[in-house]
Amino acid sequence: MGVVVNQSAKNLFTTYLGFGIGAINTLFLYTNFLTPEYYGLVGFLLSAANLIWPLMAFGVHNTLVKFYSSYDSQAEKDKLLSVILWLPLGISLILGLLGYFSYGLLLDYFSDGKGLVKPYIWLIFVIALATSYFEIFFSWAKIHYKSVFGNFMKEVFHRTCISLLLVAVYFDYLSVENFVYAIGLVFILRLLIMKVYAFRLYFPKLSFAFPRNRSFILKYSALILIAGSVAMVLLDLDKVMIERFLPIEMVAVYGIAVYISSVIAVPSRAMHQITYPMTATLLNKKDKKGLLELYKKSSLNLLIISGLIFLLIITNVSQLYELIPDEYQISFSIVILISCVKLYDNLLGNNNSILFNSDYYRLVLAIGVFLAALAFVLNILLIPRLGLLGAALATFLAFASYNTVKLFIVKTKFNIQPFTKQTFYGLLLILLFSFGFYYWDFPWHPVINIILKSGVIAVLYVLVIYFLKLSPDINSIIDKTLKRK
Repeated sequence: MGVVVNQSAKNLFTTYLGFGIGAINTLFLYTNFLTPEYYGLVGFLLSAANLIWPLMAFGVHNTLVKFYSSYDSQAEKDKLLSVILWLPLGISLILGLLGYFSYGLLLDYFSDGKGLVKPYIWLIFVIALATSYFEIFFSWAKIHYKSVFGNFMKEVFHRTCISLLLVAVYFDYLSVENFVYAIGLVFILRLLIMKVYAFRLYFPKLSFAFPRNRSFILKYSALILIAGSVAMVLLDLDKVMIERFLPIEMVAVYGIAVYISSVIAVPSRAMHQITYPMTATLLNKKDKKGLLELYKKSSLNLLIISGLIFLLIITNVSQLYELIPDEYQISFSIVILISCVKLYDNLLGNNNSILFNSDYYRLVLAIGVFLAALAFVLNILLIPRLGLLGAALATFLAFASYNTVKLFIVKTKFNIQPFTKQTFYGLLLILLFSFGFYYWDFPWHPVINIILKSGVIAVLYVLVIYFLKLSPDINSIIDKTLKRK
């Protein structure tokens, strides 16, 4: 776990830095420098691009991680690297042509309401293409166990650029219309920088030949394409469908709640950058003991770390919403539902890595497609009736079902599960702290209240975790930190 702890710690720092910048953008800059309509427009464009980019990538970013370590010769590895470069380009060209010839239909679809979306439809394709190739070059770095720079580019770079663009809008150096176009340029620039970094790590001898197991690679990529699409549908479908059923500014209102809750996913995102290729290696070597150890440790450690973040969000959300304009206020139950989804995701540990690097990914995909369709139906039924709460409820039901099924499959096929008695103690601790601190506040300004309350919760939580010795890894990190001081 040395490499995991080292790079995960660095990734955790850069991811939290990115989320901190994103929080400033989401809660303060967007809400004060843009109108709710344009804020909603940006959220819609990015969510729509997230639905499309897995199709363009054709799953090759995951294919690279799974198969690279399985080849012994550098020639075969070079062929695989070549394939992941040109295959998504061909898929993107096909999708681009389809989009070009159906452009009129797209404009008609988005002609309702204020028609704010129509001039920017083509940006969805540009952002999606840039994101797909960024993820490919990020995986290129991951296979060399160099995930820190890519994580910085993924989490920090574009958010910092957007902050600067929003400031430019505020000082009238940039019009709000050009700001939307400039976001597309940020994603293109991020791609180009990541490409240079990946090629500096290793530049292959390019060819148009497939490595061995061509049919298996193509089948796996196609199925991972479906998996990526399912994941993105579950993540961003609600925001896209809100635009269809509700005023576009509601996308911004809902997006703030989603962003607040998404901070819980940061530890998982940071750790997965390195555990994903490690899981692939363990599966290729058929090291079941090592796989089980990684599964349990990743689940427990992610639960403990994300549990603290969950607590800080749930107990401070009322004060947080006092700091943003009234038009962005939202029901507390929506934040709770989405936060529970994110906490459940962390509880799975490296479950996704196990499934999508194994021979059972087809089964997961079939179930995932069904649940994505279910999410679509639930959004259609619930958003018109319950508004934003309906979108949150649809997301919660879809994700809870999907995660439960994935746990069951790993248990059935590998006869391993990540839970221990420490998992139960961790969940109980989170529950007790939630009820114990939600109704308790300092009678001062919301910022002071959040800082002081968060400090008290964090100190007490860490002390209980440490003295109960729930996680040897976390205790070891605390001991090393204290010794340095």
